[in-house]
Amino acid sequence: MENKNKVRAHVFFSGRVQRVFFRRTVMLKANLLKITGWIKNLKDGRVEAVFEGEKEKIEKLVKNAGKGNPLIRVDYFELEWEKYSGQYENFKVTY
Repeated sequence: MENKNKVRAHVFFSGRVQRVFFRRTVMLKANLLKITGWIKNLKDGRVEAVFEGEKEKIEKLVKNAGKGNPLIRVDYFELEWEKYSGQYENFKVTY
């Protein structure tokens, strides 16, 4: 079964993560790692994301989400592991 090693992560990022190209940066990294899901800004200043793929790749993405862009500062993230759904074909920025 192809999906046995895949997981889903629901993540909330806090810090300087809006108006600094954070969502686009994460989307590009997710695409490189073949992670699917979505990312969006929240009204409270946080950014919410759902990632689906291999656990190690998701961990790498979350840990390095803001790296490479000096405008971005991730102070904190909340991550909850969930059951893989396979419902996403790609990774996109939502509004």
